[in-house]
Amino acid sequence: MLPGAGQRPLEAYISGLAQAGTDSAGLLVVPVMPAAGHPGAGQPAAAAAVDPALDGLLAISTAEAVAAYRLTGRAGEAAQTMATISGRPARVLLLGVGDRSPGALRRAGAELGRRIAEGGTATVSAVAPETGEGLQAFAEGVLLGGYRFDLKSGHPPTGAPGQVRLLVGDGSAAAAAAARAAAIATAVGLARDLTNLPSQVKSPQWLAEEAVAVTADRGVQARIWSPAELAEAGFGGILAVGSGSARPPRLIELSYQPSGAHPSGVQAHIVLVGKGITFDSGGLSLKPNDGMKLMKTDMAGGAVVIAVLSALASLGVPHRVTGLVAAAENMPSGSAYRPGDVITQYGGRTVEVLNTDAEGRLVLADALAYAAAVLRPDQLIDIATLTGAARVALGTSHAALYATDDALAQALIAAGQASGDRVWRMPLEDSYATALASDVADLSHIARDGTPAGSITAALFLREFAGGLPWAHLDIAGTGRSAENDGELAKGATGFGVRLLLRLLAGPLG
Repeated sequence: MLPGAGQRPLEAYISGLAQAGTDSAGLLVVPVMPAAGHPGAGQPAAAAAVDPALDGLLAISTAEAVAAYRLTGRAGEAAQTMATISGRPARVLLLGVGDRSPGALRRAGAELGRRIAEGGTATVSAVAPETGEGLQAFAEGVLLGGYRFDLKSGHPPTGAPGQVRLLVGDGSAAAAAAARAAAIATAVGLARDLTNLPSQVKSPQWLAEEAVAVTADRGVQARIWSPAELAEAGFGGILAVGSGSARPPRLIELSYQPSGAHPSGVQAHIVLVGKGITFDSGGLSLKPNDGMKLMKTDMAGGAVVIAVLSALASLGVPHRVTGLVAAAENMPSGSAYRPGDVITQYGGRTVEVLNTDAEGRLVLADALAYAAAVLRPDQLIDIATLTGAARVALGTSHAALYATDDALAQALIAAGQASGDRVWRMPLEDSYATALASDVADLSHIARDGTPAGSITAALFLREFAGGLPWAHLDIAGTGRSAENDGELAKGATGFGVRLLLRLLAGPLG
């Protein structure tokens, strides 16, 4: 809604409500910012930090409201109060927006998204500067915070969505920001849905069919490699990991070729490789029951790759992108691969298996070797819930990043900081590579000497199959799942990596 002549947006909106005699059943959301000096927790924000257009409308003054609720302006902090507009009651949500940086606005938007997730409307005033990325970040937060996934009986698959109206002066700029936010949040939601779905439905074949369906009208060509085709081409890692399951593996190959040239005249080719283990029992190296409970989410990296490919066209990504998802179910049976087996990966290298619960690196190695030998991209990036060691090292706030190319690493770090999917670069310590030596094969797939740097040795193993290309590995074991709603993250699968990779791919690679 555009402001009236000489009025700021909130003033114009309130004036319109009064003239129309509307009872304003929805929330009127007013940002609260920290007072000068950025007070800490427990120190109320200054009254001036609340939009003065509310003066005289709240049941108490803005200063009294802020003080009564002890609002600090911290991003995501919220309190509801009442106002009177044209003699009618209206609900007002005082919403902390912090320093109005993109990260703070995402968190604030997420709080609002959760409050209207089950329906309802909210009208937001002056939440962010109308230039830059503030509005987009806030809109992303609303959409991501409002995400829900459950399969409870009696719950409709899709409820009535909530609606948020932004009061801005430049409607065209806001519309563009909202469209970008919607495209990104839709992709994140897709990755979350795919990852959260129980594994009795989510076989490798089902995942392949979904990948085709969600990218069919997005300028993406798909090829699904059958078990026979995988065997003929020599994808020994994918076949070995999937050998114990009654539901055979697949390699999902998605290809996006944009129309038109990049403005710089340089169009890069990037290959994204995702781990698609649709359920991980550990195979014959069986996990305990508690270790299996979350293993429907062990294909989170593959879900990210599918979701990214689904959003490239709508965001106008100018580069060629190929997505590879190595999909298999790791199950114990009489046909399962065993500790002590020697398998031949794509391209001919032999690998001694020491633990069948370290299966992700075996399927990724095949896909990386295929990408390096056949696709020959400018950059090669894999993403996987790979090691518990990454979670131990970095917790849940940052994904572990390993890279052979400094420029690619810096681009991923910058994209992570801007998008909210943050990464931390870890060392590819060459002295640990000797731990992967094998007496009977070219290498073993885990450290045989008890080297504790499990995330590093996993990355060193994968590096062997990257063909010397600029390569990066993202271990999202800590960030791919969340135990609670936190900012724009939802409990369960987070879709971590979608925003990061879309931000990276939108930039000038080459």
